[in-house]
Amino acid sequence: MGLFQRVFGSGAPEGFTGALEADEHVLASAAAGSGWLVATSHGLWLPGDPEPRRVGWHLVSKATWSGGALAVVEAVEDGTAGDAVVLRDLAPRRFPLESPGKVPQVVHERVTGSIRSREHNATVGAWFVQRKVAGRDGVVLQVRPDRGTDVERVREVAASVAAKIGKLRG
Repeated sequence: MGLFQRVFGSGAPEGFTGALEADEHVLASAAAGSGWLVATSHGLWLPGDPEPRRVGWHLVSKATWSGGALAVVEAVEDGTAGDAVVLRDLAPRRFPLESPGKVPQVVHERVTGSIRSREHNATVGAWFVQRKVAGRDGVVLQVRPDRGTDVERVREVAASVAAKIGKLRG
């Protein structure tokens, strides 16, 4: 733990049981039921049973603030296609926040700030998104197939796109 954290604390709310990384900083937090939503420099900590868990900003597909609740769609990595990562969205989770503070604003800024480019390819049926991953240099190409799309075809195209991007960078 760094000197700042020893002297001033991590900035996490009292009762939050997540284990922050040494270089992870709390940006905003709000009580969510019996747990906490904690937005940090590395991602969004979701309340969990028994422990909270962090979702990296690059794996938050969508977050919307409406009706006093933050709805979060988390993506999981569903394999690779060359240097591209194929994503699959989980069902949205809704977190009512009685006192949201800056959480909705910080979440919006961090999710959109992680996106370097995005394009929907209707022919293939997928979103191609380049995102910054907190704590890492460079960007990652993520591919999210549309519902009902031939995922193997998307993987083929994604591998080809990733190879072309790699040649442009190299």
